[in-house]
Amino acid sequence: MRPRVWAPDAGAVELVLTDPDRRLALERAGDGWWAPPVGSADLEHGTDYAFAVDDAPPRPDPRSAWQPAGVHAASRVFDSGRFTWTDAGWRGRDVRESVVYELHVGTFTSGGTLDSAVERLDHLVDLGVDMVELMPVAAFDGERGWGYDGVALYAVHEAYGGPEALQRFVDAAHGRGLAVCLDVVYNHLGPSGNYLDTFGPYFTDRHETPWGRAVNLDGPGSTGVRRWICDNALHWLRDFHLDALRLDAVHALVDDSEVHVLAQLSDEVATLAAELGRPLSLIAESDQNDPATVSPTADGGKGMTAQWADDVHHAVHALVTGERHGYYADFGAPEVLARALTRVFVPDGGWSGFRDRPWGARVPAGMDGHRFVVFASDHDQVGNRALGDRPSARLDGGALAASAALVLVGPYTPMIFMGEEWGARTPWMYFTDHQDPELAAAVRRGRHDEFATHGWAELYPDQTVEGELDVPDPQSPSTFEASRLDWSEPARSAHARLLAWYRDLLALRRSTPDLATGDRAATTVRWDELAAWDDPTGASWVVVRRGGVHVAVNLSSVEQRVPVPGAGVAAVLAAWGPVRVEPDVVVVPARGVAVVGPGAAPAT
Repeated sequence: MRPRVWAPDAGAVELVLTDPDRRLALERAGDGWWAPPVGSADLEHGTDYAFAVDDAPPRPDPRSAWQPAGVHAASRVFDSGRFTWTDAGWRGRDVRESVVYELHVGTFTSGGTLDSAVERLDHLVDLGVDMVELMPVAAFDGERGWGYDGVALYAVHEAYGGPEALQRFVDAAHGRGLAVCLDVVYNHLGPSGNYLDTFGPYFTDRHETPWGRAVNLDGPGSTGVRRWICDNALHWLRDFHLDALRLDAVHALVDDSEVHVLAQLSDEVATLAAELGRPLSLIAESDQNDPATVSPTADGGKGMTAQWADDVHHAVHALVTGERHGYYADFGAPEVLARALTRVFVPDGGWSGFRDRPWGARVPAGMDGHRFVVFASDHDQVGNRALGDRPSARLDGGALAASAALVLVGPYTPMIFMGEEWGARTPWMYFTDHQDPELAAAVRRGRHDEFATHGWAELYPDQTVEGELDVPDPQSPSTFEASRLDWSEPARSAHARLLAWYRDLLALRRSTPDLATGDRAATTVRWDELAAWDDPTGASWVVVRRGGVHVAVNLSSVEQRVPVPGAGVAAVLAAWGPVRVEPDVVVVPARGVAVVGPGAAPAT
């Protein structure tokens, strides 16, 4: 490798080597870059190095691919071409043609590494998953964390196995027909080990984010910063054979440039996809409810392939749980569920009670529903609860089965959060491993203060003392350990039943054209308008029609005769509980679900 570094305002830059201990003065190479003199030898794989700018202490390479001794130590040269790939026949997979499975490497298995995660890939194949989405693996300070405090964005966290382990994981996934998506964070960096200020104007005071200083996307020197972001994305897709990237909280990428950085990234990734001859997807997380995020750049949009649609989660969760605190205040009624399952966003230009102002924009009628990734659980909606409790900790099997049916056979791209498919009872909590005592204390205080409001104490009366909620310590190793999946659970009867239900629904989605389509116009929702929906103990039925298929959900405690007009005497394609069919009626047991439609049920 020929070491180069972008430091546009530096007066001098040195390459610092540790074995043997020596320094080499770099020369200006244009556009703010510094490089070794012509004729200098390249650095071999495994060589440790750092850069010293204007006599400052040596710091890691902002584009380091390997930080084996942590984010404060020297970088190590990683030659990505050394790996022997076996996926030459892999033709890729678009996220819009996928069922996605989100996992956190550190808690997915007892080993907590990418190599140990490979051992569970066959479970995902059997489940019916098409794309594995890894939560961030960019190197961060400490051993444990969600990954959203990464500071070495080109490197793979050493506790997960380092960069070659990611190559092994992707290669193994492709060998099983699974695409791989990586969660990346460009809107902020973590608080410890971030040395980018040493090198250049990576940050700006022009804008703010909820997590710290904003990345400089539109001020002086932003061209190099934008290049650092776009090159990072191309690095993962090209050198690690990834199929997709999930971009965290893109609404915090504040950019007043003529061309938004997301549009630039979209066009560059499209060019790379053409060169590689396989689809490459960009999936945005955004809270703006704006279809421009997934509109083509040629039409003035940001060009993302797909985006997360949290409102579908909120609508399903609030309906089946009865929770109305915080942002769930805008959700819970069946008509809101109907809007989410047909129009994507709630609100979509109308009034948001939670935000106390109009919010969002209407999704064009012809826009493919598969551009929106939806879920019954994800890392945020579980981990950002006070106790990290999953829906399975509060809901019975029927409610879990109903949530799965509403998400998995709807008109959107479905995503499953690790363990959801068997109703995992292990929590998934917020955990950190900050080495700075002051930072650790601040995180503890912040976590406690966050849940002092929004009705959390009322939700957890057993964990509340004198009005104070006992929030798990994010710094405690026990909080992390308790969040690991228990892989003995799927063999237990109740868990095995739910797992079989997920498999049946995904097989049905794959085999039934009316369920595979993203045509939102072919989706309608009806509900029992006589039921007292404001009282979840008396909730009744909902029917989602997808072309010629009806999904009937009975959330009540008694059997329901659910009308399915136009179905005739339908076939039962999948059922949670004993289901009967009559002309234009499906009889669904208490806390039961029925998927009915023409033709015989597929073999499972």
